[in-house]
Amino acid sequence: LYRGLLPSLLGSIPKAGIRFGGNTYFRNKLRSPDGKLTMLQALAAGSLAGCLESVAVVCPVETVKTKCIELNQPFMAGLAHILKNEGPMGLYKGLAATMLKQGSNHGLRFMWFGEYKAWLTGTRDPSLQRTLQPYESLLGGVSAGIFSVMCNNPFDMLKTRMQGVNAHKYSGTFDCLRQSIANEGILVCYRGAIA
Repeated sequence: LYRGLLPSLLGSIPKAGIRFGGNTYFRNKLRSPDGKLTMLQALAAGSLAGCLESVAVVCPVETVKTKCIELNQPFMAGLAHILKNEGPMGLYKGLAATMLKQGSNHGLRFMWFGEYKAWLTGTRDPSLQRTLQPYESLLGGVSAGIFSVMCNNPFDMLKTRMQGVNAHKYSGTFDCLRQSIANEGILVCYRGAIA
């Protein structure tokens, strides 16, 4: 039940820091001179933060986690397996799919929550927005999570397959998508979305 938990725990701290710090950094860089951020700028900032965390933490951690689960091995054995059989670059299997997944996930989440907050407060200007009540933040977070999962689950499926023990069957991310749909139908893109 908890196989593969250690890499997830080890990666959670830097991942969250990179995600939120990166999002703030990119939002500030993309913001207009008057301090406003459009919906597309918010999407871009979150997507860039997701791509940054993919390269720095998510891809290697998720690759080890996925292999540990599929090979039924503990963390160190899974890591050793990857390094022995694939070398250090084996930790970056599925990087393109991971960047698509993390970028879309965080871009969509941050964009949705920003739009939700602007809708509730009646303004896009952060200096004029009131602080949300805890229940409002909860509803915004839940709805942002649902929205991002439903939109980016195809990328998550690709990421998992590209990092798994059967990744050798695919020549790349788009070949994985093509084969998955050809062999299992379009609904394969949403397998696990409501798990």
